[in-house]
Amino acid sequence: MASNNPATPSVKEQREAKRAAKVAVLKKQQAKEKRNRIIGFSVGGLLVAGAIALVITFVVSSAVPKVNPDDIAIEGLDTFDGLTAVHIDPNPVDYEAEYGMNPPAGGDHFGAWLNCGVYTEPQQNENAVHALEHGAVWVTYDPDVLGEAEIETLRESIPKTYMVLSPYPGLPAPVVASAWANQVQLDGVDDPRLADFIEKFRQSPDAPEPGAACTGAVNGPGRIS
Repeated sequence: MASNNPATPSVKEQREAKRAAKVAVLKKQQAKEKRNRIIGFSVGGLLVAGAIALVITFVVSSAVPKVNPDDIAIEGLDTFDGLTAVHIDPNPVDYEAEYGMNPPAGGDHFGAWLNCGVYTEPQQNENAVHALEHGAVWVTYDPDVLGEAEIETLRESIPKTYMVLSPYPGLPAPVVASAWANQVQLDGVDDPRLADFIEKFRQSPDAPEPGAACTGAVNGPGRIS
C-alpha cells in the first residue's frame, strides 16, 4: 500500500532500498575479495619465480666446480728454479745468456714495474719482469707471424687485470706466455694452453710479491688499454 505522504517511502520502496543497499555491500565485498585474490596470486607467483631462480642458480653453480690451479697440467711447460730478483737499474739484463729465457720469465729487473695492459709496441724486459714479480702474466707474440685478426683475438681473449700483452719480435713460437719462473710456447692464438696458463699462474701465490700493484708505475710505449 502506497504511503499518503509523498515525502515518506512506501513499505515496498523501503524493502527495495534495503535490498539495493545489501546488494551494493555484497558487490563491494566481492570486489575486495577478488582484488585480494589477484594480489595473492601475483605475490605467490613472484615467490615461486624467485624460488625457481634460486634453485637454478644453485644447480648451475654446483654443476661448475671451481678449478684448483694446482690441478691444471700444461704440456710443454718450462719452469725456472732459483731465480734472483735484484733491482739492477740502470743495467740491462741478458736474460737468454744468464737464465736461458727468451722472452724472460723472471730474474733480476728494474725497480719500476711495467703497468699491466695491452701494448702495440715491444716493452722493456726489465720492467715487464717486475710486473711478473707482482703476479702478472705476460703474453708476447711475434708480430711477423701473427696477422692483425689474430692479434685482435688475443687482445679480446685475455683478462683485463694482471695481464701484459705486447709484441716481441724473434720469439721461438708464435705466442709465448710467461709468469714468474714459468713459461710455455704456444702454437697460436687458439692454443687452449693459453687459457690454462692464465688460469694457473695469474696472481699466483707462488710469485715473489703476489697482489702487489700492477698499475701506477711505468706506461710503456704503445699502451692502448
